[in-house]
Amino acid sequence: MTAQRRTRLDPDARRSQLVEIGVRALSRDSLYDLSLDEIAAEAGISRSLLFHYFGSKRRFQLAVVEAAAAGLLTHTEPDRSRPPSVQLRQSIEDSVAYVSARRGLYLSLVRGAASGDEAMREIFDRTRGALVDRIMDGIADLGGTPGDPLLPIAVRSWLALTEEAIISWSPDGPVDRDRLITFVETAFYRAVLDPP
Repeated sequence: MTAQRRTRLDPDARRSQLVEIGVRALSRDSLYDLSLDEIAAEAGISRSLLFHYFGSKRRFQLAVVEAAAAGLLTHTEPDRSRPPSVQLRQSIEDSVAYVSARRGLYLSLVRGAASGDEAMREIFDRTRGALVDRIMDGIADLGGTPGDPLLPIAVRSWLALTEEAIISWSPDGPVDRDRLITFVETAFYRAVLDPP
């Protein structure tokens, strides 16, 4: 990667630029394969300046994962003007599209939570909690019974199934995108809205 000409940015703009480059890099690399030298070169700065802004590789990684999690939430935000069932399907479609375009990034978020790293787990839990809250906010419109204590557990379980299904799926594999989306959508109605 060729270094860009050095451009002076204020500290907040430089941090944002570096995180954005890191998020893009996660589309092709795992979190732990991120090359700080390549990221610094793409930003047109030295590696030591990158450390100046973040203090350590781990703190840079956490900033990138935090931005990736925020991007996932933004990308999958439903259009509240549409019927609830359409919102659900669209969110699933958006999730599949997001992960397909950013597989390394998504794996870093999901698998990083399982790594035992408390900070990574906290980002993951906060992101999953926001997704659960989003679904629970519209659960009555989807046919659920608000106040049923099993519902949040069912929603969390469905999200775990959805994550694993999307991670396991390959666009080049034998299961086409529409079938995957229908599987995940059907699982929602069966697991969340039709509990025992």
